[in-house]
Amino acid sequence: MNYVYQQVLQRMIGHLTQAERTVLQLLVQRIVVAAGGMEHVGHYKVLITHGGGEVSSYTLAMLRAAQLTIAGRAPKTFHLRVATLRYAGMTQATLDNLNQGYSALFFHDDPRVELLMVENRDVQPFNAQRPASSVGREVSQRNMLLLGHLTSGDIRATLCNDTYLAFGEFYQCVATWNGGVHAMVSGDSPRKQSQYLAWLKKTALATGLDFAPGKPMSLNRLFARMEEWSIACYRDLYGEHYVGSEELGRRGYRHLAYIGIADLLDDVDVPRSTLLTDFLAHKPDPFVFHFSHPAAPNPLLMAHLHGLQAQCLRELSYEHGVESFIRQAMDYMRHRKIPNALIAEASGEDGRILSTTYAQEFFGLDEGQLTCLLFAPFIEHGERLEGFLRQCHPGMLVALPELHKALQGKPAADMLQQWLVDTSGLPLPILQHVYRKRPLQAERGILACKPRFTQSEAPTARLSGR
Repeated sequence: MNYVYQQVLQRMIGHLTQAERTVLQLLVQRIVVAAGGMEHVGHYKVLITHGGGEVSSYTLAMLRAAQLTIAGRAPKTFHLRVATLRYAGMTQATLDNLNQGYSALFFHDDPRVELLMVENRDVQPFNAQRPASSVGREVSQRNMLLLGHLTSGDIRATLCNDTYLAFGEFYQCVATWNGGVHAMVSGDSPRKQSQYLAWLKKTALATGLDFAPGKPMSLNRLFARMEEWSIACYRDLYGEHYVGSEELGRRGYRHLAYIGIADLLDDVDVPRSTLLTDFLAHKPDPFVFHFSHPAAPNPLLMAHLHGLQAQCLRELSYEHGVESFIRQAMDYMRHRKIPNALIAEASGEDGRILSTTYAQEFFGLDEGQLTCLLFAPFIEHGERLEGFLRQCHPGMLVALPELHKALQGKPAADMLQQWLVDTSGLPLPILQHVYRKRPLQAERGILACKPRFTQSEAPTARLSGR
């Protein structure tokens, strides 16, 4: 097999420019130094988180090239752990893209490589054909709905915040699982990582809970702190209904090093690198979530939600809402290489059906439940409930007093209780919890400000490897 792996390496090197070959040599040097020398590198395990984005795909390929380069120079090379967070909305096309890259890099039969996927805190071997967990889907659906209602129907917070919070636990999980790792490699910029950490910390502090003061002095402690912040946010979100992991405090038994290579990529045009486009055959999925761009993490789905919002909340047409959003996001959508045909049909019936099908398949939500989420009629003791009924369910106006009773926990007809559950997608106890809550403060949404579509301006979560 060593001959096969060296053939893979030679094919990869054949795609590298001179600048990229320099990046490879510097990456090899950084890993060897972090390991304590070539004599120790065979016992070194490196983590990379991978969501299928261009930067993380390119970084992964470079890391594989470094692994095989060292294997050709020393008796042993470092071990590699590749971890992916399976979030709600991850399409089969994204999974296939990941798997295709792994096959091109000859990962599947290499004992020096671990391919992991984490879903709802459960760590499993990567398998592109494994269906999404029904439990994980239900949890994600509930989190998404609850966040949507408690942020008064903020579209970006609805789509992004649950996954951002999940990343807070994800890093600690994959860094400590099964003996842990020695180092983490990332191509993400420190500035963008800092923006994500600042958001997570600010969101956690807004819960009013007490946390240890000061900055964590090691990556181990940072991941533990991120997990603590994330769990605190979920506890605050659900209140007495919180049911979560009690594994808080998992610790790695060794110091965890960080090997950043963002500075090495300054002179590399990653999207046009043939290592990415030809060797890995990386193909962007129009419906993939890009959490590094929360102004439009999933432009087609966001356009659909803006259409529903215009139709049901602003008394405009669905087409008006979609087209208004697309005008703002057009340059970004083209940068994302979303096909012009999909953009053109987004405001039409075919585009609406496509987005509705996607929302139903991956989130289990129909148009009525999405509209209810955007209206957020239950918060602050049902302040918007009458307006919601008048606009979307006029036949239920006569039952308004009884609906309030059901939401207050008072006796009410089973039929009305079931109507609330079916219309919202949330269990009645959670709806009663929402009824008693005030909207989350604006700054607790991932982006409460005016949307921006430039890569340099949008707050990001690039630790995610997307």
